[in-house]
Amino acid sequence: MLTALAFSGLAALMIFPVQAQTTQTQTSQTPASLPPASLRARVPSSTLPPLRLPAGFRASVYASGFAQPRLMALAPGGDVALSDMKAGRVYILRGSAAGIKSLYASGLNLPHGLAFHGGFLYVATSDAVLRYPYRSGDTSASGSPQKVVALAGGGEHVSRTLVFGPDGRMYVSTGSSCNACREKDPRRAAVWSYTADGKDGRLYASGLRNAVGLAWRGGALYVSSNGRDYLGDTTPREQFFKLKQGGFYGWPTCFTVSGQQKNDPDYKGADCRRATAAFATVHAHSAPMDLALYTGRMFPPSYQGKFVAALHGSSMNAMPVGDKLVLIDPATGAVSDFMTGLLHKDTYTNRPVGLLVLPDGSLLVSDDWAGMVYRIVYGED
Repeated sequence: MLTALAFSGLAALMIFPVQAQTTQTQTSQTPASLPPASLRARVPSSTLPPLRLPAGFRASVYASGFAQPRLMALAPGGDVALSDMKAGRVYILRGSAAGIKSLYASGLNLPHGLAFHGGFLYVATSDAVLRYPYRSGDTSASGSPQKVVALAGGGEHVSRTLVFGPDGRMYVSTGSSCNACREKDPRRAAVWSYTADGKDGRLYASGLRNAVGLAWRGGALYVSSNGRDYLGDTTPREQFFKLKQGGFYGWPTCFTVSGQQKNDPDYKGADCRRATAAFATVHAHSAPMDLALYTGRMFPPSYQGKFVAALHGSSMNAMPVGDKLVLIDPATGAVSDFMTGLLHKDTYTNRPVGLLVLPDGSLLVSDDWAGMVYRIVYGED
């Protein structure tokens, strides 16, 4: 996505596309020679800036000292697994108000998505889904992992996300290798489903340039998706979709405009009629990351059943956008700010990625810019 990367925080996330794998449309593709000033420096921190949250909410540091913390998963006994992507590590965090961290596994290839299922901890790396035998209370892996699925590695988007569905199958998202090309590998820009042991792979949904956040609501899988670049600061808007088996969601030929799928200017002759429109959108290049359905009891009742989405923040716009948490009503698609205050004088101090609702109803947020995890609570904790 960017050339001349002079900052380490995004460099581990971006690997340029292998041209032999794709047929690339070249119009509107020239990147800026340097990233915006807001992204040229990354300063890890162990303190939070003055955040803006609704009345009654407050945030505190839960754990810090990570290289690039990304997604989290809740273990059967209440511990939290956290992927540290740049470090190639997975940690176990323990504790309600402050997480005591233990190194669970290391030497992994860009670990990102995590899930506990059937006595295993599953880890989605850039090129495979691995699983470790897991017993409640484990703080370190008992042995080498088993490789259960081979994934398409590398490319412009290197993170992989996985979740298990109510049907017991594993759903894995792999982003595109490029900005706006036609992929030759059907595993790219798509969500596939597998049995828990990695068998019976099926294409579940396609046309998703980079679906980082996956969350179930009832029997439906919802995703956040990062839209294409180099069409200006306002186009296309970032999109959130409700998926269905066999659904197509537009990329690279179409994107949602005012509730309808419209042609990407590089694919003016494409038929967008079979592409499903997004149920919600946010500002272009906000980079939506994780998506969590709030099911806890700590927050006020109005938060029940709504999605929390982490917007990582723009690396493309002349003026930074995103870099906050928003609430999304799945019934109406309405989007509202939940947590802001991470942008100061147009410079990022923090960039949220992962979200996890804890059993007590509090919300954990990972921050790969400051290398920390923070916890949001409401009322008396």
